[in-house]
Amino acid sequence: MIKRLLTAAMVLTMPTTLSATEYDPDRPATVVVAFDETSITPLIVDGVANRDSGRAVEANDPVRIASISKLIMALASLRLVDEGKVDLDADVSDYLGWKVRSPNFPDAKVTLAQLLMHRSGLRDTAGYVIPLGESLQAKLAEPEAWYAEAPPREAPFEYANLGSPVVATVLEAASGERYDELVERTVFAPLGIKACLNWVGCDADMIARAVTLYRNTGEVARDDPSDVPPNCTIPVAEGTECNIENYVPGTNASIFSPQGGVRIGMIDLARMGQALLNEEEGWVSKEGMDAMQVSVRALFDSPNPSQDFFCVYGLGVQIIEWPKADCQDRLFDDGLPRVGHAGEAYGLRAGLWFSPDYKTGIAYFTTAVPPRQSAEDEGGFDPREIALMARARELLAAQNSD
Repeated sequence: MIKRLLTAAMVLTMPTTLSATEYDPDRPATVVVAFDETSITPLIVDGVANRDSGRAVEANDPVRIASISKLIMALASLRLVDEGKVDLDADVSDYLGWKVRSPNFPDAKVTLAQLLMHRSGLRDTAGYVIPLGESLQAKLAEPEAWYAEAPPREAPFEYANLGSPVVATVLEAASGERYDELVERTVFAPLGIKACLNWVGCDADMIARAVTLYRNTGEVARDDPSDVPPNCTIPVAEGTECNIENYVPGTNASIFSPQGGVRIGMIDLARMGQALLNEEEGWVSKEGMDAMQVSVRALFDSPNPSQDFFCVYGLGVQIIEWPKADCQDRLFDDGLPRVGHAGEAYGLRAGLWFSPDYKTGIAYFTTAVPPRQSAEDEGGFDPREIALMARARELLAAQNSD
């Protein structure tokens, strides 16, 4: 069994500096947590979790981490590879029981590896949310869901959320488990982490500590009291009851929002980063970790020239600030490449980043970030994120000099 990260060997340090400003009931919630091989340190815990109640955010309050959820999905996939239940290079049709094919290339198979690396030819043009009561199979039959000029594997990298419901549904079909329960068993529980997808499975304490996401206008975006249990928290088609008791695993895991629906606190997210940093034995096998790293290394010397942000991307994992890639991915701008994933949705910016060489990492989120100004303004970190990381590094440097 994996050795728990919640042991006496791990030092959990409370933040020495919370905020340089006075308490403001309208200040957006922001949390930054640093970690290394043995310790987790909250650096910045600022703002309010909910403006109506005025409750100040705490370091491990659960928040919707957006696309960092894709990294968690990749880890769940690797766990099932270790269990012999899935093959990353097999035709996903073999698991689902129906053909997954690009309409223009009916002979080209689609694999989990392609989906996790955004090389399957799937696109978000047709949408990617398939509510309970609608069909994933029908969505994938829409020509607009596919890149038309090249088959899967040969199609250019295109970051697509639609691939995530397909991956999650394949994992369900292969394991017989509901996606939320599968991720709990394979990823969260072994690390002692408390997290959930779309609030399904989160206990009352976590729900009470939910971080409400606000847009920069002050408008509620997600997870205010009307958007958490006992209210409906999954996408549901009109005329369909919001009830997953009779949901059949392997039919439509989009209801769990695998592309972005994980709720987790930054201390728990840092624990996950710590396990990746340490390559913890008994969690994901060495072979699985090697597969994830090799998937990125293949791009080291030939980064994707068509992507300004995701130009070095592997099996659900991204590298930023790789020196051989001229990308719009400067977050720390210190010459140190980092592995992890970014998150952006509903006014939130978030990230989990770590350096395998220096054995350090950071998990963070900040809310009420202004939206991008144009359709061409894709990729790259927001100035608020960059300033936040600069502030975090200053705090770390001050702590290390004491």
